[in-house]
Amino acid sequence: MSLTLKQLRYFIAAAETGQISHAAMEMNISQSAVTAGIQGLEAQLGVSLLRRGAQGVTVTPEGARFLARARGIMAAVEDATRSPLGEESRATGRVRLGVTYTVAGYFMARHYAAFRRNFPGVTLELSEQPRAAIEQGLVTGDLDLAVMLTSNLANEAELEAETLFRSLRRLWLPSEHPLLLQDEITLADVAREPFIMLTVDEASHTAGRYWNIVGLAPNVVFTTSSVEAVRSMVAAGMGVTILSDMVYRPWSLEGQRLEQRSLKEPIPTMDVGLTWARGRQLGDAARVFRTFLTQTLGRGD
Repeated sequence: MSLTLKQLRYFIAAAETGQISHAAMEMNISQSAVTAGIQGLEAQLGVSLLRRGAQGVTVTPEGARFLARARGIMAAVEDATRSPLGEESRATGRVRLGVTYTVAGYFMARHYAAFRRNFPGVTLELSEQPRAAIEQGLVTGDLDLAVMLTSNLANEAELEAETLFRSLRRLWLPSEHPLLLQDEITLADVAREPFIMLTVDEASHTAGRYWNIVGLAPNVVFTTSSVEAVRSMVAAGMGVTILSDMVYRPWSLEGQRLEQRSLKEPIPTMDVGLTWARGRQLGDAARVFRTFLTQTLGRGD
């Protein structure tokens, strides 16, 4: 089996941060995915790249040598993905970009910074708005593009969307919760627990979709628009919740541990992507930004 770019990204992130959890946060994926990717890479190379310890991970001598090569490979890939743009790398102009709350807080910052480094002549004018306002802005022409939860898109008649990645939704629990001992966790199990409901970005509406399918409802004891409040309450043992990997972090602000488990029932993913007005040609700057994100993340990957 060939090495993959994802494996290289996971290894570089873990080596540079010294923590699997930090690498997972940086990549917006679960810790288990990072661990599995690195273990697969080690198996293919036949060497240990990282030394695991209570305080995190450190590179082995073999890992240090491979890290230099991995960085070289990723640098070459970055050059290759920029080269098809040709003269567009010197594009100028502005992009009026709408973003939803979750995208602004947990996705956009690093991609904004990378785009500005590569395309200094293009100004990104970011505006955080609710989904409905963004859709209206795209239709009226007040916005050129949006980075939003495409899984929530309502106006499919007038808008086009391109999903960039899908983030799994899983159950969040405090450490040492009894459900962690079960081999399999169902929504019926979750319905018997106190539930912390997030409302921002229509999260409660999305949750209703999969609860309704099984004819159950969560035992909501608190609703909030703050992801950090949900994180703190779950970690403190006030309840459980179901949220996406993109916003998962293993520690609350108070330093308490959160665990994460998949559910038996299929839970819809939270999809992040680009949206624009159907039939309206994108300007040069907006087209460059769209190409940049598409090449950086892939389509629906």
